[in-house]
Amino acid sequence: MTGFGQASWQGEGKRLSVEVRSVNQRFLDVKLSLPRDCQAWEPELKELVNGLAERGKVDVTVYRSGASGEDFTVEANEPLARAIVASWRKLQKSLKLPGAIDVGMVMSRGGDLVRVTERRADTGADLPRVKKLVAAALKDFNAARDREGKSLQADMLARLKAMQGLHVALQKRTTALVPELARRLTERVAQVLGKGVVSEERLVQEAAVLAERADVTEELVRLDSHLERLAELLRQKGSVGKAIDFLIQEIHREINTIASKSADLEVTNLTLRAKGEIEKLREQVQNIE
Repeated sequence: MTGFGQASWQGEGKRLSVEVRSVNQRFLDVKLSLPRDCQAWEPELKELVNGLAERGKVDVTVYRSGASGEDFTVEANEPLARAIVASWRKLQKSLKLPGAIDVGMVMSRGGDLVRVTERRADTGADLPRVKKLVAAALKDFNAARDREGKSLQADMLARLKAMQGLHVALQKRTTALVPELARRLTERVAQVLGKGVVSEERLVQEAAVLAERADVTEELVRLDSHLERLAELLRQKGSVGKAIDFLIQEIHREINTIASKSADLEVTNLTLRAKGEIEKLREQVQNIE
């Protein structure tokens, strides 16, 4: 499920902020992005994030600006510099070389004359504050997901209601198929062979055989059960995305079987409408945890 949350703090010449965002994904993938000098915080912050979600790609980013967490010292190696200058002067005197020895010449000949030392400031004092910001951002993040969840629930309940209506229509239509098949068969035989060639009783028997082959009573019973379970899941709290995803597959299977068994145009049209609703449900369930 998509979502976004953020929290920030500013003071003491610096600013700390946390952002939590997620996009849809079949499995859970949580990633923390921290400033370079705050990498040691990752285990403690991950504890706060664990259990946040069960599906989706979740990114938690901590920003730190203002007061630097790093400091540098530059030290000159004076004994080495003196030794280099002395050696040059000795060589200059010995060889009677003109010119002056300056800093540029010394620096170009001594790679270890200047040493830069990085001193990292203690960032541990910021960790408690960052943990509070992470908790606040997660709260904001969950609130956004709750709003989206309610919208998804309303849409899916509406599609469920449409599916229930189609189920009722399929029941009515399939129940009426036996006399309809008998009528069609009688008309067809009369057109081909003429009236009175085949007895009414035989025609009814043949129509019953055709109706039995097209019987979808079991499929409709299972479909009704699946729709009832879907209604329960859509009103249930907690992580239901995977259960709904599986249930929609079962609903689709029953509709496919009903469509394949019946050659009736009205039943075909009803199953096509049902497949359209199922496809919409399938798209929406990808956004549910």
